[in-house]
Amino acid sequence: MTTLYGLKNCDTCRKALKWLDRFGVPYAFVDYRDHKPTPETLVEWAGRLGGFPAMVNKSSTTWRQLPDNRKAAAGDAEWKLLLREHPQLIRRPVVVTDDGEITQGFTDNGFKKRFGVGQ
Repeated sequence: MTTLYGLKNCDTCRKALKWLDRFGVPYAFVDYRDHKPTPETLVEWAGRLGGFPAMVNKSSTTWRQLPDNRKAAAGDAEWKLLLREHPQLIRRPVVVTDDGEITQGFTDNGFKKRFGVGQ
């Protein structure tokens, strides 16, 4: 089963959920404001997605409002703390499938390719 991590009030997450419903892809949705990813999960995601900086939505209001010293996290420990404090900084959605593949973001064509449907 696919697990989609995101925020229930995020437009991109809602589009991704509608897409999964439309194509009959079974999924579980986890709002990571309510169920924050564990530090171990964040490290796994970072390792698969190109590092912590690649996981962060730097165009978000939350990111822009952070003090500069928080934006310049020096290591994994600081990134984990920052993303646990502000899970809304994580680019959405994070999609994890049973085969262990982890991706971020949503596009119609990207999901068609990823799930092999609607092509």
